[in-house]
Amino acid sequence: MVTGNLNAIGYGLSAIGPGIGVGIVFAAFINGVARQPEARGQLQGIAFIGFALSEALAILGLVLAFAL
Repeated sequence: MVTGNLNAIGYGLSAIGPGIGVGIVFAAFINGVARQPEARGQLQGIAFIGFALSEALAILGLVLAFAL
């Protein structure tokens, strides 16, 4: 008989997506700065917005894991 809560497994699986998203955001940021160093300031703001949106999905997944 299996006992326990599957919410932790669900959250672990849902955290993979935002983790990949953060990696893609910063890989694109580094690539953009390497190609055009003078655009660093503009790209940095966009990268932080992308990071925040990706992490918001992870936090939403955590909240739903405990709520449902």
